[in-house]
Amino acid sequence: MKLKELATKPQLVKIILDDEDIIKEYNEPLEFYVYDKQPLAEFIKFSVTSQEEQNHAEMVDFCTNMILDEAGEKVMSDGLLLPNSILVKCINEVVKQLGK
Repeated sequence: MKLKELATKPQLVKIILDDEDIIKEYNEPLEFYVYDKQPLAEFIKFSVTSQEEQNHAEMVDFCTNMILDEAGEKVMSDGLLLPNSILVKCINEVVKQLGK
């Protein structure tokens, strides 16, 4: 097999937040997207940041940039912010996705 046959473009993957707290507060699941793979430099940055206890803010910033809408655009841009409780759940899901 040729190595090039394994190379693919990143695809958006839908993440659904549908735990009891989300449904109770919003009456429906919430969804966002992340790319299924990241450039190696970004993955290494994530890996190093997640290993260092002092880098929580950097970890949040890194993950925040990966929370996308269905068009692949950042959800939090132009001064828009998610509620902290939702952001924490999103970050947890981003970390799970990166671990795959």
